[in-house]
Amino acid sequence: MDYKSIAENIIDLKNSDLALRNKLVQNGQLSEGYNEEMKELHNRNAKILSDIIDTIGYPTIDKVGKEANEAAWLVIQHSIGQPEFMKKCAKLLEKAVSENKANPKSLAYLTDRIAVLEGKPQLYGTQFDWDEHGNLSPNPFDDLTNVNERRKSIGLITLEEQTEIIRRQAKNENQSPPTDIENRKQEIEEWKRNVGWTK
Repeated sequence: MDYKSIAENIIDLKNSDLALRNKLVQNGQLSEGYNEEMKELHNRNAKILSDIIDTIGYPTIDKVGKEANEAAWLVIQHSIGQPEFMKKCAKLLEKAVSENKANPKSLAYLTDRIAVLEGKPQLYGTQFDWDEHGNLSPNPFDDLTNVNERRKSIGLITLEEQTEIIRRQAKNENQSPPTDIENRKQEIEEWKRNVGWTK
């Protein structure tokens, strides 16, 4: 098995994702719903990575190296239109983390993203969205003390510190909240039903 070229392929997927995100930031289009071009790229990347996983199993650090392992996680994290693929990867990543072959922080982010998409409280407070005051705030979570304890156990800073960083980054990128928060929430809920996250 040529793990080196597989690793390079996975890193290319990540780079195309980040390049498109950067373009949308430059054009001020990042906050305007789920961009069609981005949606297509996420789905295409998920399909390619899914085929790779069918061939080699989860791209663990020992197989593809740290950079490609993190790149695979980013592609999975962004494959929000593919609920079954994301859930399957979460199970594989959980096993990889338990065997010390992947980063527990990656699992925390993926677990939270799936929880938010399913309309459940997140455990680590890693997922953010615009609130009614026009600030980026953590999506609902169970309990701040518990969240911070879980974050500390895997080497993450407190949720309060993370919130400051996220808001500063959004400001640096000139991101602005959507003009109609309620309408956006309805669009997101409808999209989640359509792709199969919620009923």
